[in-house]
Amino acid sequence: MDLRDYVAALRKRWYIVAVLAIIGAGVAFAQAHASPPQYRAQSTVFVSIARGATTQELVQGSTFTQDIVQSYAKLATMPVVLDQVIYDLDLDTTPKALAEQITAENPLDTVIIEIDAVATTSTGASDLANSVADELTTTITNLSPSSNKKAAVEVTVVARADPPEEAFAPRTRLAALVGFTAGFGLGVAIAVVRALLDTRVRTAAEIEQLTDVGLLGAIPRRRGQRRSRGAVTAIDPHNVAAEAYRRLQTNLQYLDASSPVRSIVVTSSIGGEGKSTTSINLALAIAEQGQRVLLVDADMRRPAVADYCGLEGAAGLTTVLIGKAELDEVVQVWGDANLHVLTMGEIPPNPAQLIGSPRMADLLEEARASYDVVILDSPPLLPVADGAILSRLTDGALVVANCRTIHRPQVLEAIDSLENVDARCLGIVANQVRDTAAHTYYGQPEQGWLARLLSGFVRPREPRQQGYPAAGS
Repeated sequence: MDLRDYVAALRKRWYIVAVLAIIGAGVAFAQAHASPPQYRAQSTVFVSIARGATTQELVQGSTFTQDIVQSYAKLATMPVVLDQVIYDLDLDTTPKALAEQITAENPLDTVIIEIDAVATTSTGASDLANSVADELTTTITNLSPSSNKKAAVEVTVVARADPPEEAFAPRTRLAALVGFTAGFGLGVAIAVVRALLDTRVRTAAEIEQLTDVGLLGAIPRRRGQRRSRGAVTAIDPHNVAAEAYRRLQTNLQYLDASSPVRSIVVTSSIGGEGKSTTSINLALAIAEQGQRVLLVDADMRRPAVADYCGLEGAAGLTTVLIGKAELDEVVQVWGDANLHVLTMGEIPPNPAQLIGSPRMADLLEEARASYDVVILDSPPLLPVADGAILSRLTDGALVVANCRTIHRPQVLEAIDSLENVDARCLGIVANQVRDTAAHTYYGQPEQGWLARLLSGFVRPREPRQQGYPAAGS
């Protein structure tokens, strides 16, 4: 993935990022708001030598005090001090628990001890800090060496703690900001990971990047229409999808100018990608150009052309292959006189044998001799081998890729299946791609949200049909 892919992934899944960021901010704010307030107060004690008769004694005493003042600071969080503090303030706690509320530090190159006390009330913090300072003074005096019953070290409380005016915690705004940032980061991570794990093909551009096989067409998906089955090229000739099928027909003409494509297998990787609809509309687009076209339903597993076109499907391809009829006896003219349809007939028990039989090859030769273009709607490539076998008997295969359902490995595997049997892949047709501004401009105007909402209550006018049976469901 490059930078553009990351940006696209975030744009596509922006709601995940937004929801997690809001949840993170909300949870952090609620947690901070529910926490009890915390107040901090500070008292300060000064440690000095008790006496010194000469300058040398004062220097030695100062050095002694600086060396030992850090040890005195540690006494502030020990039971020798805190036991008496608990007794004086009548606290319901233990020295170990109370030590977590006390911090005693000695600033560098000083003989000062700063005592910070934290409590849930303002007066509680100041009382605790002052009490610790008082008891620390007494304890140091008792522990310091003495001469003539006088302690050698003096400790003086030089700054008593005052009740703080404001609590230093919780900081709800900062907590909300931290929660928002954490949720935002988590959302970005989830969006990127989902994009990395999502192998679905979503755009025609992704298909072009996926393989060296050319993209011959992109059939747009109209909003509000989950599927656009049937002969849209004939029923609604100005539809953007109809124009897309005409562009596909034009692109096929430029594949090989010296040897025009005359027999085409339309297939897909898996079922439900729109290969039958593409076959029908491609046949219609070619017939519009005045060429004689034979559309063959060669899907002996799940035939669909007869239903989509509203034709009789009892006799057709299988009838000819088993020798019960000739080709010209079972083909049906559909709409334009240039377009003939050979439906599938009865579903046989041995589709693969019939597809690979010499009679099938002979039938295709006969069809090529009678028609300008022969289009075969075949089964998908991955479940069965029928499509690959038919592709070897024709000029090549068009692989339809539905941009709402297909995954990248499936497209690659389908193309490999054609290459493995030395069949030619003419190109890929991206189906159900998202509408673009160009599609909207040249096709029907795009409906707004109000029009789409009202369309659920108002029955739309049926498109004018040009002599074709209704499209299948």
